Amino acid sequence: MSDRAPVEALVAIGANLGDARASVVQAMEALGQLPRTRVVQASALYRTAPWQAQGPDFINAVVKLETALTAPDLLLALQALEQAAGRERPYPHAPRTLDLDVLMYGEATLDSPCLTVPHPRWRERAFVVCPLRDVSPERVSEALLTSLAGQPIERLT
Repeated sequence: MSDRAPVEALVAIGANLGDARASVVQAMEALGQLPRTRVVQASALYRTAPWQAQGPDFINAVVKLETALTAPDLLLALQALEQAAGRERPYPHAPRTLDLDVLMYGEATLDSPCLTVPHPRWRERAFVVCPLRDVSPERVSEALLTSLAGQPIERLT
């Protein structure tokens, strides 16, 4: 067991192949099973058209975690979950069975070839901002929401 103090991490989840809704829900559950990690809060599910890509609509969510994993170890764990879900990366923005992104890791700022935190494009995407508002409303201003109004998004029940 690590002596590291837990950190709040925000993880974006998306899928648009197979049963995307089930994949996102299963990923939310799997995140809570990661070592030294617990789910603090999960957003609602949202449906969006693919961003800069073709294919079926995406189901998206954001989960707030408390984790003692380092940011690189969290990324490796997310990539293992993607791999277990059959994730392939044939080209940028390809349809996917599961996509997991570290949006934020505490107050850390990281910029490495493998991981950039905060995620460099999180403010550009309604499919991140709207579910993020569910779990971390202090990070999402009305001006930011207004700037994304042209990106259709549907909150699912």
